[in-house]
Amino acid sequence: MIRVELIRRPQQSALFSALSPFIAFALTLIAGAILFWLIGKPPLPALYSYFIEPLTEIWSVHELIIKATPLILIAVGLSVCYISNNWNIGAEGQFIFGGIVGSLLPILVPGFGGPLLLPLMMIMGMIGGAAYAAIPAFLKTRFNTNEILTSLMLVYVAQLFLDWLARGVFRDPNGSGFPGSIRFPAVARLPEIAPSQGGAHLGIVFAIVAALVVWFMLRSTLKGFEVRLIGTSPRAGRFAGFSASKMAFFAFLTSGALAGLAGITEVSGAIGQLRETISPGYGFTAIIVAFLGRLNPIGIVAAGLVLALTYLGGEAAQISLGVSDKVARVFQGMLLFFVLGCDTLIHYRIRLVRRAIASALEKS
Repeated sequence: MIRVELIRRPQQSALFSALSPFIAFALTLIAGAILFWLIGKPPLPALYSYFIEPLTEIWSVHELIIKATPLILIAVGLSVCYISNNWNIGAEGQFIFGGIVGSLLPILVPGFGGPLLLPLMMIMGMIGGAAYAAIPAFLKTRFNTNEILTSLMLVYVAQLFLDWLARGVFRDPNGSGFPGSIRFPAVARLPEIAPSQGGAHLGIVFAIVAALVVWFMLRSTLKGFEVRLIGTSPRAGRFAGFSASKMAFFAFLTSGALAGLAGITEVSGAIGQLRETISPGYGFTAIIVAFLGRLNPIGIVAAGLVLALTYLGGEAAQISLGVSDKVARVFQGMLLFFVLGCDTLIHYRIRLVRRAIASALEKS
């Protein structure tokens, strides 16, 4: 019997580490061309309609910005978790919960207006997302529960809770029986950047500011050093006087707050009401964005635009080629697979060990 071992390379190529996302993207294009060929679609026109056609109109560029905004916000928060070795997989649930909590004011107090309404909605959305993210952090630090499982399972709780609200207590009585809350008034909607050209709103400003703030924190502050040190070596972090438990709460609360901000930004910007579904899977796609951006907030901005393009490309390919809308998920999955595969081969060497040799090595 042969066992596969991964041996970390003592020295990695800095050039190949930097080129890893680009290599992964090129491999994704090749695999995508093969996929289109297998299903009977011309590869080059299909890739054109998927990656180029959505950028040929100004309105589609606005749509790209709208879809990139939540991806960037969520992925920037996730980068803090992953760098500190806290595996938050439930950003989708925190996104949803932030959208719910941030929508309480315009739904429950429809007469409340004024310049404070939007800032309060954004703050409440961040609080909602952070509070929901605190649950897996508490379970991990108090009961040593696996945060991957708890954060992921809480996603489905949030989805069902949102569906119950939209079809029940929050349903618009004048909505002809359709699920969904009342339409938000103009004062509760995020202003559009260029209303005459498209619907891109100020949420992209929040995303860029968040990326810059987190980048500065990770690069130039003591807290950023703590995040990186605990993520790299928890033992060294303890020797330095840092607490892994406190870091788990900090990482999850930061990630949850940004996911919650993304949620209320989506509801008050692109949607304009609380519906039974407010996300096409942004919280899960943002995991790919975080790794494609090398867990660097600046790189995440570019990666967010690339992954947002897969959503638009999927819609365009569905219309022009007649393919399923699930093609976008296939491209996203292939991209994550190739990113992780490239990183593994760059940083590790694969060794095949026979069972007899492996037993002798273990005895020695």
